[in-house]
Amino acid sequence: MTKHLLIAGLGYSGTAVAKAALAAGLQVSGTARDPGRARPPAGVALVGFDDFARVLPTATHLLVTASPGEAGDPVLAAHGAAVRAAALGQGLAWVSYISTTGVYGDHGGGWVDEATPPTPTQDRTRRRVAAEQAWAALADTCAVDIMRAGGIYGPGRSVFDELRDGTARRTVKPGHAFSRVHRDDIAHAVLAAIGTAPARGLRTLNLVDDEPVESAAVVEYAAQLLGMAPPPALPFAEAAARMSPMARSFWSENRRVANAATKAALSIEWLYPSYREGLAAILAEERGDLLP
Repeated sequence: MTKHLLIAGLGYSGTAVAKAALAAGLQVSGTARDPGRARPPAGVALVGFDDFARVLPTATHLLVTASPGEAGDPVLAAHGAAVRAAALGQGLAWVSYISTTGVYGDHGGGWVDEATPPTPTQDRTRRRVAAEQAWAALADTCAVDIMRAGGIYGPGRSVFDELRDGTARRTVKPGHAFSRVHRDDIAHAVLAAIGTAPARGLRTLNLVDDEPVESAAVVEYAAQLLGMAPPPALPFAEAAARMSPMARSFWSENRRVANAATKAALSIEWLYPSYREGLAAILAEERGDLLP
């Protein structure tokens, strides 16, 4: 039977997963809040969010990329009964929820791994933990993968764009590392997870590359690839005065996220094990797009 992947949220990462799933021979559907404005990849059946429950009974696999609001996870809030019925009826074999490594909270620059208990410090990450727990409740009836992604970057969403438009900042805060993941490695992990999923049960997977690093190092390397001077170094104390509350909240936490158990569970290596390979690939793709 052909696997049918339903993606709840055809956004930046969801679209990359859809393309990879199509290439792997899966049937793919995806939801959008406003189908009239969505531009799904060719071959993906577009579904309005209100019609999610109508399509779900034909899906064998479900990927949820939508973030929770104050009312909780939007998919479960609107269609929870349909999801539970599909899982209980055994038509739905696998569910994955894309969460964030932000649920680990602040560890003073120390390492966390897939077994580290969440200790969220922000309202948005507390909502993420609640959403994780709600999806994990299905693990008695189907396979559930909670995927905690680091900072997502890729074509059209990288430091190259900020360097080119003059908005990049080289904020220096020694010892403060961020974990990140290339968009295509999210797709890589999702397809591997589908292929390795058990009959039922819960897995926690960290979608981060192999090298947590200071933000300034990424800016410097991207500038080098573009053949331009990096922006001037800006001490964090000075930069923080200009940051939005959201940006300051990201800088208030410092952790390094490990991924060894995830790669072992999925039997993969990353396409882009560090920001260096990821940025080089983005630049190559951008330059290829400019060729006649």
